[in-house]
Amino acid sequence: MVTSYSKYWLKKVKKKHHLLLILIFFYCKLWETILFNKFKKKLKIHFTSTPINVRYGETDQMGVVHHSNYLRYFEVARIEWLTQLGVSYQAMEEAGVMMPVIDVQITYKTPAKFEDKLTINIHLKEVPLVKMTFLYEVLNQKGELVSTAITTLAFMNASNRRPHRCPENFKAVFASVIA
Repeated sequence: MVTSYSKYWLKKVKKKHHLLLILIFFYCKLWETILFNKFKKKLKIHFTSTPINVRYGETDQMGVVHHSNYLRYFEVARIEWLTQLGVSYQAMEEAGVMMPVIDVQITYKTPAKFEDKLTINIHLKEVPLVKMTFLYEVLNQKGELVSTAITTLAFMNASNRRPHRCPENFKAVFASVIA
């Protein structure tokens, strides 16, 4: 269905490659949404964090949460979930296994502001082998979607800083939360 809005943009875009770029952009956004929802439906269990209060120091001059703080929120929620599952991040490090974040993708939907109470829904994408992928949804106190994100953490040997397989005892815990 071609709307008047679409006709307006078709008139504005005179070169074919510009139209192609616009179509590719919308196609990619559609697939991003479909894939996120597909992973969410496949999972048997997810975790919802305790509410995180947005503090004044986490906002920028416009009163909006600075984008770098979302990574901290994800870490707080992720460690809270792992602790609830019986996985101690400290015990893992003492066993010589570290989990650095190697990839982050965040899509911002609605700005979070000072004194908002954010809850984070976490979904584990698959049983980890050498890396773990988490899917996140951040909601404000009104239930509005603030952002979605994907983080990938790798298991790494602490002594030689090389990739390491997920320890078997932790893999068993993670396998229990996947459908």
